[in-house]
Amino acid sequence: MYIPADFDIPQIDVMHQLIKQHALGILITHGSSGLDANHLPFELSTEQSELGVLHAHVSRNNPVWQDTQDGEEVLVIFRAGDAYISPQWYPSKHEHHQQVPTWNYMVVHAYGTVKIRDDERYVRGVVARLTRTHEATQAEPWKMSDAPKDYLEPMLKAIVGIEIEITRLQGKAKLGQNKDYLDVFGAANALTQTGQNAIGDAMHQVAALKKVM
Repeated sequence: MYIPADFDIPQIDVMHQLIKQHALGILITHGSSGLDANHLPFELSTEQSELGVLHAHVSRNNPVWQDTQDGEEVLVIFRAGDAYISPQWYPSKHEHHQQVPTWNYMVVHAYGTVKIRDDERYVRGVVARLTRTHEATQAEPWKMSDAPKDYLEPMLKAIVGIEIEITRLQGKAKLGQNKDYLDVFGAANALTQTGQNAIGDAMHQVAALKKVM
């Protein structure tokens, strides 16, 4: 991924936080059948290594787990928000008209080595942890024990685990860091006013830093 210096996210903890907040990743593999992409919710474990380990599961009917060999390099892309930026939102455009449209976004690329975990205990653990994490916002969180055992057990047998040890992390936040304060602030306001808060709020943080510099 091309990352100009202004847009680089060098901090591992910031990239980890973006992964946890935007857990649906795109798993890119290049197995015996060629390139493939699968959209999967991932759990990030940061206790096992400095860069972390990703855990997920796929349907047993999904050929990716048989098409991919243990130890192969894979890429998981986590998209943390994006938004179109109109030049009309830049105050400087109305002065000299020297602005063009762009698209701002935040993304993390996690490279790693894959391990297929056709192991019911591993799968059960992944499902349980993903459930606890994403049900935490519910007034009455669903638990695996809420489902009848004779219903749940066949479903667990129908999925296969995927474990990815991260070997390299890249983070990019294109949020107008190369623009003047007023232009960043103007675009940020336009985004938040239209409900595009993920990028709007992030651009407001960039604007705040520019204001104090």
